Amino acid sequence: MKPIKPVYENIKNELDSIREGINLIAVTKQVGVERTKEAVEAGIEHLGENRPEGLLKKFEAIQDGAKWHFIGNLQSRKVKDIINHIDYLHSLDRLSLAKEIQKRADRVIDCFVQVNVSKEESKSGILPEETLDFIKTLEQYDKINIIGLMTMAPNVEDEEVLRKVFQDLKALQLDVAEREWPHAPCTETSMGMSNDYLIAAQEGATFVRIGTALIGSESEAE
Repeated sequence: MKPIKPVYENIKNELDSIREGINLIAVTKQVGVERTKEAVEAGIEHLGENRPEGLLKKFEAIQDGAKWHFIGNLQSRKVKDIINHIDYLHSLDRLSLAKEIQKRADRVIDCFVQVNVSKEESKSGILPEETLDFIKTLEQYDKINIIGLMTMAPNVEDEEVLRKVFQDLKALQLDVAEREWPHAPCTETSMGMSNDYLIAAQEGATFVRIGTALIGSESEAE
């Protein structure tokens, strides 16, 4: 696999040319601990995992210099395993999960509400029209801070379709932010992956989640 640092610098320059301050999350689910360490050594601060087991193994090996994002669907029964090892949760989409976070977290957790903007049956997340009511109900949970919204775009090549999904999430994020709810500042948008991160950045992403285009993959991934 290619060294990570030059790839990272190239992607970062691309993002900076669109807008400064976009946070790049290196999604390390397809690589092992050593490759993840290389990412940190290359200057990448944000690391993302979508499996509790993978996150815990890498968290134990890499603690200094990393902020941990859990970006996958999180089963309620797994909350106790990871919630106090992460800095951000990108997949809050149901009250049962919020209740478990409230029960298990020993501090306030920065969370993104996952929204199924494209309304695909295969994707997790609440529907756009349910988002405001859902976030309003979260004010009773003082361990949860809603910093933004997250979505996954369809796996298509049609740029107009992708832009519409990202535009809709951005508009929804601004709608929430304008309400100035103390528990939901909602200033951030987590959107864009390896195949569409530049489009997402152009449409207002503040966090992009990049795996294979940045880190690559290993057949022996942990």
